[in-house]
Amino acid sequence: MPRGRPDWAGLAESLRSKMPDSTVALGAPLGALTTYRVGGPATLLVEVGSERDLRRLAAETASKDWPILVVGLGSNLLVGDSGFDGLALRLGPAFAVARIEAPVVTAGGATPMPVLARQCAAAALGGFSWAVGVPGSVGGAVCMNAGGHGSDMREVLRRVEVADLATGQRHCLGLEDLLLGYRSSVLESSQVVVEVELMLRAGDREHEERLIREVVRWRRRNQPGGANAGSVFMNPPGDFAGRLVEAAGCKGLRHGSASVSELHANFIGADHGGASVDVLSLMREVARRVEAHSGVRLHPETRLVGFEEPFRSDP
Repeated sequence: MPRGRPDWAGLAESLRSKMPDSTVALGAPLGALTTYRVGGPATLLVEVGSERDLRRLAAETASKDWPILVVGLGSNLLVGDSGFDGLALRLGPAFAVARIEAPVVTAGGATPMPVLARQCAAAALGGFSWAVGVPGSVGGAVCMNAGGHGSDMREVLRRVEVADLATGQRHCLGLEDLLLGYRSSVLESSQVVVEVELMLRAGDREHEERLIREVVRWRRRNQPGGANAGSVFMNPPGDFAGRLVEAAGCKGLRHGSASVSELHANFIGADHGGASVDVLSLMREVARRVEAHSGVRLHPETRLVGFEEPFRSDP
């Protein structure tokens, strides 16, 4: 594979000429595209506007050893203050369209999960109301096997279409190929979920829409708003990360511009204009205190990008 730093300016100019439906920007804010609203820029940010442009981008990136990041809606991502030195990609509105042919639902990878959940409920399809509480995109939900309220993507997913920017190839993957686990899959950072197919079940519209409202009310009562990325740590087997964090006395703990929520201990909020290093430092301190208190080592659910060192709980 070719190595070395690409000519990002030249690449941007080339992509603009080859991808007329897309937006290509050098040094574009990346942290601002996440729900944390902190963090630095991407060296190159591409918002792909059409299927044709995505194929052209994949042909350009194939066999190149470039750092690639698929951003989605940025609801589970913390970007370092220095940013991401590579090519970041978002799918545009053309990839946020859903088709419902009950009981099968086909949705583009950029479709917001809450939007799709409401569409499925309106179509009297059951088994997906929980997804209204997942703030990310469908593609991101597949990559991390997102879930909540007793279900996850593994329960409803039938197949996905993936564009691999590292190889330029397309793959149609079945559920068994994805190896979905607790907040995990085999998909890599260079693989873009273009489309998913869900298999739901016949339901009652009134019942499903009532479930949607209940999930929304539960989130408002139990989870904080503001700049955060949802659950910070994965639940260890047989326990809840939030309980462990609270038991270790970390509710309300602050480091610089970041603080542990008083409402839900597994949420960390970032102040407006804050720094992502404060969020990461607080994550490390919380994990250190939990391990010292209970002997349990917590692992991040939040994806960390643009930091020199991997997550650790030791000083």
